[in-house]
Amino acid sequence: MATTITKHERNLSAIIHASMFSKYFIPFGNFILPLILWTANKKQHEFVDYNGKQALNFQISMLLYSIVAGLITIPFFIGFWPDLFDWNFFGFHDLSDLNNLNFHLDSDDFRLGRLIWPVGISGFLQVALGIVNIVFTILATIRTNEGEYFKYPFTIKFIK
Repeated sequence: MATTITKHERNLSAIIHASMFSKYFIPFGNFILPLILWTANKKQHEFVDYNGKQALNFQISMLLYSIVAGLITIPFFIGFWPDLFDWNFFGFHDLSDLNNLNFHLDSDDFRLGRLIWPVGISGFLQVALGIVNIVFTILATIRTNEGEYFKYPFTIKFIK
């Protein structure tokens, strides 16, 4: 890495990192735009090649971590589904008895409380992953524009 990095390479690499924010406007834009920019320029510029791989590996890793965080709640929902078919699940007793229609909600009858922990933990993990994604994308954009080789943390190398 003894070669000097041109302003064009730095700008292009910074745009690759910044284009990951396109996911807020374009579905899967955080994969599509960096992939297009990287594949179009990876053979001409070593710095752009390095940063394109870093950006895509980070986004794939964040997607994988997000899926795992969501899968954490599945065992709790599988145990939850049989209770949905119980007429007393939401605290509505004997709805078929039209002569004595009585709506009574009691915290003891409302059994969604056991789902708050896994859904809360998964939600917390999703928010934390979103913050990590935003912070490190901004850092990568700034550092790359300054000509530094930025390496994302928590990244699995899918593209080598």
